[in-house]
Amino acid sequence: MVQGNTVACIGPFAGLKQARNVVIDTMKNIHPVYNIKMLMVKQQLMKDETMKNESWSHLLPKFKKTNTKRKKPSVIKKKEYTPFPPPQQESKVDKELASGEYFLKPKEKEMKKKEQQKERQQKAAEVQKERRAKSFVPPQEPSERKRKRTEDEDEGSLRQLVPKLKKANTKGRKELTS
Repeated sequence: MVQGNTVACIGPFAGLKQARNVVIDTMKNIHPVYNIKMLMVKQQLMKDETMKNESWSHLLPKFKKTNTKRKKPSVIKKKEYTPFPPPQQESKVDKELASGEYFLKPKEKEMKKKEQQKERQQKAAEVQKERRAKSFVPPQEPSERKRKRTEDEDEGSLRQLVPKLKKANTKGRKELTS
């Protein structure tokens, strides 16, 4: 019987010892199923005459302890308390009054909006042209020094290949004639 952190058991002394171990492990936050499985395996091994006198350590289940790391709660910085509220944001009308747009006629407002739109379109078109022009820029050609070196190396390798080719041709002719 379990009541809070108090456990009451009835039975033989060996059984009480086992129950005590299970209860202590349970209070250490180890699930009792692990201990019950181990007790069941031990009971089966006790019944077997050949296994009675041998070591059971390799037959008993081994449960790995996994340490799960808890997420640390994020620290929220408290803002300093100010008794005065923040200044009120300007409304759309206030902004128009400050810039002078409030007194413009509707046609003048539309004209101004269209001019701003045209400016934005022109800037975007320039950026687009630059982006497209990048693909037409020719790649840089290697310098002349590098070219000369590769030509010299090519000639050197050709000089080495000529005798090898001659040998191969003579061997091929000999094989054809014989």
